[in-house]
Amino acid sequence: MTKVRICDYGAGNTRSVEVAFRRLGVDVAVTSDAASVLEADLAVLPGVGSAGSAMDELRSNGLDGALRERVHAGQATLGICLGLQLALEESEEDGGVEGLGIVPGRAYRIHAARVPRIGWARVDPGGAAYYFAHSFAADTTAATAHSEGIVAEARHGSFLGVQFHPEKSGPAGARYLERCLSPA
Repeated sequence: MTKVRICDYGAGNTRSVEVAFRRLGVDVAVTSDAASVLEADLAVLPGVGSAGSAMDELRSNGLDGALRERVHAGQATLGICLGLQLALEESEEDGGVEGLGIVPGRAYRIHAARVPRIGWARVDPGGAAYYFAHSFAADTTAATAHSEGIVAEARHGSFLGVQFHPEKSGPAGARYLERCLSPA
């Protein structure tokens, strides 16, 4: 059975991510134990919150090093929303925050008529609609999909990051998470 470990660093969506994976029938747990994250088939860096406090918690638990080690070793790692932004080299949130440096680029505050950007939007290529809720977005050369001009997905090595919330995106989100469980 596939072992999924969700990094617990105080993010607001860990429970919904856990439930979404549980529905897929995998061995899933929320943990702040770096060794457990390293041993997982898939590690998930969820995220609803602010970059500064999130990075502080990741560092205090040693999860920052475990995530870097996983990606360096080619182990599958998924970042969701803030999880994608934290994987970048830096974020302008909270006055500037050094990220994990797993993915090249930086997170910037969205400049739009409506911030935060909340709601369903199509992701291209593919055209599936997913649920978004964010005020910051990724600026990265690792982008593989966009939504309304904003990076919706980025891939760099064994890291896959999404700006949308697959755990809140109904059947399309469940299919997306299921694909994350299959080797590429």
